[in-house]
Order: sequence, then structure tokens, then C-alpha cells
Amino acid sequence: MVFITKLARVGAQAARQLRATPLAASQCRSFHASCMLAKERRFTDKHEWVELLDANKAVVGISSYAQEALGDVVFAQLPEPGTELKQDDECGALESVKAASEVYSPVSGKVTEKNAEVEDTPALVNSSCYEKGWLFKVDLKNPAEFEKLMTEEQYKSFLSSSSDH
Repeated sequence: MVFITKLARVGAQAARQLRATPLAASQCRSFHASCMLAKERRFTDKHEWVELLDANKAVVGISSYAQEALGDVVFAQLPEPGTELKQDDECGALESVKAASEVYSPVSGKVTEKNAEVEDTPALVNSSCYEKGWLFKVDLKNPAEFEKLMTEEQYKSFLSSSSDH
């Protein structure tokens, strides 16, 4: 109890000193804390995902479900930058030790970048399908297409209710 009383007196003394001594703006520090909102990811019934980078740019990949179904990915063929895609266009392929699968564009637009690391190290799709294992980036032609895709909750429901994914 004595410690708390002394601590309170020291705290009150420090507060009086701070009020009595004006600080220049350069002596003041401010701290700002914010939480980063997770970007919304939407899904197709063919197991591709798309995430908006801003209002007109997006990144595309395949879902965790898809990479698990494929198995160890050993080859990736991705669309070249400059390629114009329409929603649902076949635009690449992923091959694993047990299967091959086409990649379809979940949105319409122009490819701005492909993930060369995935072409060099296709197993990134298995180890990090939502971060390092993304496939390509696209400038959206019709941003409204994104809104019509399944939310994560809808996709989970689709996976649990559909016997033929």
C-alpha cells in the first residue's frame, strides 16, 4: 500500500511538471494505432479467388481447397502481362504429380503481372496459396464482376453443400 501511495505522489508530481513546462511541437510525440482490415477475397465455383488491391486492380489465385485437391504442384503456366481476359476465360494451367487443371479468370481485364516466382517454384501454390502463391494481377474491366462472386462464407457453404466441386 505504501508503494502505491508513493507511486501516486510521483505520478501527480510528474503531471504538474508537464503542465507547468510547455513543450515545443518538435518535442511532442504522438502515437497512432490502427488495425489493418483484411482485404475481401471472393471465389468462383471453379475454385479461383480474387482480391481487390484497389478499386480497379486485383490479384488472382487458386483456393486452398483447389491446391489440396491438386496435390504437389510441379508446373505453372500463367497468362502473360498484356493479355486481355474475359470473365471465365481459360488463361493458364497448373500441373501436379497427380493431375492437371486449367486456370480460369474470375474477372475481366488486362493482365498486368504474372507471378514469376510461382512459375519458377510452383510449390508456392501449395505452401502459400493466398500470399506468395498468387498467380496473376489484373486491371479490372468491370469491377462489378467482383461483387457477384462468392464471399468466403458463401464459398465455404458451396464446398460443404456441393458433392461435385
